[in-house]
Formats: sequence, C-alpha cells, structure tokens
Amino acid sequence: MAARTGKEFLDRLSRSRPTVHIQGETLTGSVQDHPAFRNVVRSYAELYDLQHAPEHKDVLTYPSPTTGEPVATSFLTPRTPEDLARRRGAFKIWADHSMGMLGRTGDYLNSSLMALASAADWFGQADPAFGENIRRYYEKVREEDLLCTHTLVPPQANRAVAGTGQGGGRLAARIVREDDNGVVVRGARMLATIAPFADEMLVFPSTVLRGTPEDKPYSYAFAVPNDAKGLRYIAREPLDHDRPRHDHPLGSRFEESDAVVVFDDVHVPYERCFVLGDPELCNGFYAQTSSVVHMAHQVVTRTTAKTEYILGLVSLLTEAIGIEQFQHVQQDVAEVITTLETLRAFLRAAEADAEVNEYGVLTPAFAPLNAARNLYPRLYQRFPEILRKLGASGLMATPTEADVTGPAAADIEAYLQSATLSGADRVKLFRLVWDTCISAFSGRQALYEYYFFGDPVRMAGAYVRSYDREPYKVRVRAFLDRA
Repeated sequence: MAARTGKEFLDRLSRSRPTVHIQGETLTGSVQDHPAFRNVVRSYAELYDLQHAPEHKDVLTYPSPTTGEPVATSFLTPRTPEDLARRRGAFKIWADHSMGMLGRTGDYLNSSLMALASAADWFGQADPAFGENIRRYYEKVREEDLLCTHTLVPPQANRAVAGTGQGGGRLAARIVREDDNGVVVRGARMLATIAPFADEMLVFPSTVLRGTPEDKPYSYAFAVPNDAKGLRYIAREPLDHDRPRHDHPLGSRFEESDAVVVFDDVHVPYERCFVLGDPELCNGFYAQTSSVVHMAHQVVTRTTAKTEYILGLVSLLTEAIGIEQFQHVQQDVAEVITTLETLRAFLRAAEADAEVNEYGVLTPAFAPLNAARNLYPRLYQRFPEILRKLGASGLMATPTEADVTGPAAADIEAYLQSATLSGADRVKLFRLVWDTCISAFSGRQALYEYYFFGDPVRMAGAYVRSYDREPYKVRVRAFLDRA
C-alpha cells in the first residue's frame, strides 16, 4: 500500500475500534462520524488527497525504497541538500492547507520515525532486536502511510513529585510484568493530540529518568495500535461546536482533540518495543538519534506557515477598517513581519549548515532550530493580542451566518460595512479574526504553542546548559587582560 488518499484514510478509520470517552459517552467505533471529530477528520483526509493532486504529488511523495510505489516525503531519509529542501517543501504544503493550525499532522512523527530508524544501531546497544524493531516499524508506517500520534507526559497529581513518583508510582504508565511475548503496561499518560482518530500510538520517553532500579519500569519506548485491547482515551470537551464554517472558520475545520491515555494492562508484543528498562537510552532517545532535530525542522516550517497566515490576516484587517496609516498599528504589523523573517532565517540557517550525522543522515543544524523552538512559544502569544487590539470592539459585533442571510441582512449591510468591504464580507473576515484570537479554539492554540515542546522554563534551563558559552567567556577574559 502506497501513499493514501483521503478515502483510504477514512476507510481504515471506519474499521478501527478505539475506546474513547467524551462528554459522558463511550465510543467504540465510528469515530469519523462523531460530531467532535468528523470535521477535523475530513481535514486530515484532505491532506492525504493532496498527495495525489497533480500540482503537489511530486513534492509530497517519493518512490519507496522497497516497492517503488509513491510514499510520503516526510519518510524520506535526507542525504543531500535537495532532500532537505524537498522535505521542507512537503511540510509547507500541508501546513499551508491548515494555516499552520494542525499541529499533529503525520509528517511530524514520520520525521521522528525516519531519524529513529536511521539510528537503529543505537537502539541495538541494548539488544540487536530493538534496532530491527524500530527499522521494521518505520517501514510499516511508511508503506501503509499510517497516522501516528504520541503520548509523553505522566499524570501530574503533585507537581512537587517526579513523574515516576506520582501517586506512589501508581499513576504513570509503567511495565507491570513481562511474558514470553512482550510486556504489560498499566497507568496513564498525558497528553495525546488526535488520539481518537490516529492509527497508531507511540509511547515514547519524555521526562529525564534516573538510572535507578525504581525507574526501570518507566523506561521504555514502544508502539501500539490505536484500538489495542485495554487502551482508553479520555478526550477533552470538543471546541468544534458543529456550527457553520462561516461562524467558526477555524474550529469547524482544525479542532484537534487532546486526550488522556489510560493503559489498562495493555499487552505490547516485543516486536513493537524499541527500548525496555534502560533509563540511559530513554534519556538520549531524541538527542542521540537526531530525532528532535528533524521534528523541529517540521515544526519550524509549520510555524512559519502559521505566521504567514497571521500576517495575511492582520493585513486584511488593517486594510478593511482603514487603520494602517497609524504608526502604532504599523509597529504591530512590523512585529509580525519580524517574527516571520526570523523563522525563515532559522530555517535557512539550519539547512545551510546541515551536516551528516553518524548514521549517514544529512541533519539540519540544531542551533537555529533550537533557538526557534525556544522563542516561538512566547512570540505566538503576541499574535492574538495584536489581533484583539486592532479589531477592538468590532470583534464583539460578529453576527452569525444566519443573521447575514436572515431578517437583519439589510442592517448588517448598512451598518457593518467597512472601508473596503461590504457588511457581509466584513462580518466574514471578523469571524475569522475572532476565531484566531478570542474563541475557545484560539485559546487552545495559544496554550498548545506555548507548551508544544514542553515547559518553556525547563526548556530554557536545558537550552542554557547545552549551549557552549566557553568561547565567549574566553574572549571577554582576554579583553580584560589586554594591556
């Protein structure tokens, strides 16, 4: 099976039977038809259809190394600068389609699996079988074009206690026993975006583990089908309120569900395990394999597309109500432009300084991508603020589509027109601004971007510890000693 179409994605989903708890209801099938998921599921299907569109298929797919059939470019192992550029081009097409609002599209974890499989020998340090497992799993996901999500963080009943110690060690997902065929996992993880409609769940390391016997049960990396026996999802309240796209233009298309993952004695076969009982390998999982670099390459491409969307939206807003001549407005627009060009520079630098890693993979330079992933969570918070300030009280008066076409149509046309737009078109634009900066959907987007790679404070600490500042200290010392 090669790169999927949207119909093939939906057909497979219709055969899947994940257990999903949502708003007091338990779903065991037909996720794609539930009001909380059906619109975003169809947005994902559109992405798969783009792989077969004549104008995009040569960028979004490449010939499989094993079958020659077209597979997604996000699985491509980059060996040349052209490969890196092609991967970025594929990321960008998908990100543009959702204005960067879909944060868990398949290319994110496909990039991770590509890097992990390339580093199969690293996994083989503990057991050669683990290296073979990750390589075979990557090929399975590539050839079947599966949609993966992942879950990383243990439950946080008490933030003063390590994740492995929550509830006396009984809350976090852990290995409770082994048998001849695999391991059994019990406990919970947070937080799995798109879990209800993904094909596969990747259960990967996250928090730093100590090399103690107590941490061994929490030291693992494995994958399970989304509807594995004993696997349950507790989905949050949906933000797609089943309203017309006019009224919720983003939420009605791109509302990705987030879910707590419960493992009720889930059996994981050994062939689906990549790390078991090795805290040191878990701690090096992302950095030692270059996985985090290739994931960041996809993320910075997506956030570039998202920032382009924000710039376009801000520009339409200032044009519509005739405010761009004011200097304080220009200052806000300039801030968005600066953020966009900063992201573009990070991407360009990462690709220009790419080097082949020890596994033969041409890997973008991590320094600019790491700067971007530390900076963007804060920069994005300004965008809703800017939109709210520029839209002002006009964002409080956003009638629905039913009003625009109903008895109030003439009043809307007369009193809600703008400098450049009719009343109906102004309302349509302001509904989009509203859904980007005020709605529940927009609030979730801001929170999501802020914590995308983890707690920004902890990330900053790790960033400082990992950055080599010694050459700059030497230079300053030399200046102090200069005669």
